[in-house]
Amino acid sequence: MTPGFVDLHVHLREPGEEAKETILSGTRAAVAGGFTSVAAMPNTRPVNDSALVTRLIRQRAQDADLARVYPVGAISKGLAGEEMAEIGALRDAGCVAVTDDGRPVMSASLMRRVLIYSAPLGIPVMVHEEDLTLSAGGALTEGPRATRMGLLPIPRSEEVGGRLHVAHVSCAASVALLREAKRRGLRVTAEAAPHHFTLTDEAVDGWNTHAKMNPPLRHPEDVAAVREGLADGTIDAIATDHAPHGLVDKQVPYAEAANGVVGLETALPLTLELVRSGALTAGRAVELLTSGPAAAFGLPGGHLAPGAPADVTLVDPGAEWTVEAARFQSKSRNTPYEGRKVTGWVVRTVVGGRTVWPLEERR
Repeated sequence: MTPGFVDLHVHLREPGEEAKETILSGTRAAVAGGFTSVAAMPNTRPVNDSALVTRLIRQRAQDADLARVYPVGAISKGLAGEEMAEIGALRDAGCVAVTDDGRPVMSASLMRRVLIYSAPLGIPVMVHEEDLTLSAGGALTEGPRATRMGLLPIPRSEEVGGRLHVAHVSCAASVALLREAKRRGLRVTAEAAPHHFTLTDEAVDGWNTHAKMNPPLRHPEDVAAVREGLADGTIDAIATDHAPHGLVDKQVPYAEAANGVVGLETALPLTLELVRSGALTAGRAVELLTSGPAAAFGLPGGHLAPGAPADVTLVDPGAEWTVEAARFQSKSRNTPYEGRKVTGWVVRTVVGGRTVWPLEERR
């Protein structure tokens, strides 16, 4: 028995792209994976840059009545990176953080204003650590494989600073910068996705678009560094970056394919792979899925104690199964793990003292 899992980085696609995912199907996938709380990214259509959209998301989550959904608002209006969104209004409407997610804020002036404005509000600023002057047009991590495949590379030059939450850390250099920032006492937190600590760029061989994401899959030394950062506390949370896409988005030439993979229903067994290999202790794995992410965004879950939310995940850590995307609760099937034999199964998910998974046992 563990505290309910908390995911700081989920794309629920509603409103606007309900063919890929809805708040109902996304939270079904969440509870199936043991997640009792998820933070919903703002790159919806329309963008969650207003209190109106935030309230819509909260209402749809209330109607679904499964996992707790915490909206994350946009840093900039329309995710355009030009004008700051009404961050105070977003917070008051229920947003727990702000981010432009897959779009880095390239304006240093805007980022400075956002950091200053957000500080007294107590709301984290989540950043997509990328410089578009380096990565524009890139489809694959920099290295021999990108050269052989004739694709523009995405290099590993990344920086962090200020009071930030760094999304989907993927590079050894990023881990080193984060470690130094924490050594200096800066209030910086970070997350890593399962695909960045279990796969390398070898997974894209054969033009496998299900292994295309941003940041891209990296090299073995990067995977090793991310695992070390998870173990030593440099990285605070495991977050899935659950990004549903339809067949039409992936069954195209590699360079044209959409970035992203679904991850809510495979996060537990992939994390347990690190435990079995000795890269993580079982206790640290639980922290990365529960108390670490909850603390990063100041969420009420992530621990079990009198007065805490009665969010609980029951796990069979020895259950063996094979990943079959057709059986996912998510509406989308874009996973690079199809056919992978994994160990670790969510037996029951409880939110607020109420069973929400398995669905047939809801009460």
